[in-house]
Amino acid sequence: MKKVTTFALAGTMLVSSLAFTSCDSIKNANNTQKGAAIGAAGGAIIGGVLGNNVGKGGNSALGAVLGGVIGGAAGGVIGNKMDKQAREIKETVPGAEVERVGEGIRLVLGENSVNFNLNQATLTDKAKQNLDKLVKVFKDNPDTYIDIFGYTDITGKEEYNLKLSRQRANTVKTYLSQNGVSPKRIKTEGMGIADPIASNDTEAGRAKNRRVEFAIRANEKMIDEAQTEAAAAY
Repeated sequence: MKKVTTFALAGTMLVSSLAFTSCDSIKNANNTQKGAAIGAAGGAIIGGVLGNNVGKGGNSALGAVLGGVIGGAAGGVIGNKMDKQAREIKETVPGAEVERVGEGIRLVLGENSVNFNLNQATLTDKAKQNLDKLVKVFKDNPDTYIDIFGYTDITGKEEYNLKLSRQRANTVKTYLSQNGVSPKRIKTEGMGIADPIASNDTEAGRAKNRRVEFAIRANEKMIDEAQTEAAAAY
């Protein structure tokens, strides 16, 4: 989390320097307009920094998904909605690791929250109970896309692990869909042994790497509504 804060601050400082170089064009604007102008100028920069940071943290695939930023006042509206949803997930799903990245949410469900039978893609009863709680949050916040990434530890052949991780991600998607989350919102990808978040040299580390991660991001409806709300504030 400290890394995200540091990189975001660096991006903000860079955006501010760009805004000051063109201050003549916005010096007569009100505070909301100034904020939107600065955000629009620097949204792409911050998005790239955040996406790169998540990638350095181990998850390049998820970083690429969450790296983009709308920016400006519309981005602020989306960010507020994502803040609320992140809090709901933290309060609802025990064992979940929740991190706000850009204008999206990174959600890690490890073996303490969503686990599988050994060498299988079958959800345990405990996993189903926690996914039931997550279903409620997703249904209460329908205007998002949900990207699911499956991972394994380094034990076994790489080809087998890739297939298993794909099956586990699809199992989670199927369970969410069967319980009322639109499958049109969900994409899955199996990552196998890629992007470990802990050392594979210990059992504790391997357990952490056997996980499912989510990238939760705004869909077109949320973006359109945020842009409309931002425009009305001018």
